[in-house]
Amino acid sequence: MLSRRHALPCPAWLAWLVERDNPLFKSAQAKTILAHLELGPGMRVLDVGCGPGRLTIPIAEQVGPTGRVVALDLQAGMLVRTKAAAQRAGLANIDFVQVAIGNGELHFGAFDRAVLVTVLGEVHDRETALAEIFEALKPGGLLTVTEVIADPHFQPRGRVLALAATVGFRERMRTGGRFAYSLYLQRPVEQTSA
Repeated sequence: MLSRRHALPCPAWLAWLVERDNPLFKSAQAKTILAHLELGPGMRVLDVGCGPGRLTIPIAEQVGPTGRVVALDLQAGMLVRTKAAAQRAGLANIDFVQVAIGNGELHFGAFDRAVLVTVLGEVHDRETALAEIFEALKPGGLLTVTEVIADPHFQPRGRVLALAATVGFRERMRTGGRFAYSLYLQRPVEQTSA
């Protein structure tokens, strides 16, 4: 109840609720989200609000040892869980950073991809957070925003698209429906004048 009124992150002690894919929402399953990100070896990926690493681990596997994943979370407890999962998987290509998005602290280089899965509603200043991610992406880079109605911080698709357009993203594609969806938003490639 409190989470519906305030932008509060999922507590680390409830991580077990979000560690596995929900079979009711196919568009929010890790396999579905990643299938449309066109990940490849050597890519740099930003996982914003990584939680217990449900997407962090498969992303790190797909980008391989020449790629890099920066796993961000506000809560140290979530990063501990993600780090343990990475160690079990034998992955050494993940950086773990405790930071709040939307506070001007996102200075980790340029990324090919970014993921924001059921996190946007937990962020106090959503527009600033999306602007930071926009700036962190290389031109042509993709951000996926995934929302599920079962999340107490659910953000309707129209609201997310309006915010994304405000900061400069263009919708490339979408999966899912009204109650569970993923938007694939692209930072446009800057045009140079001839």
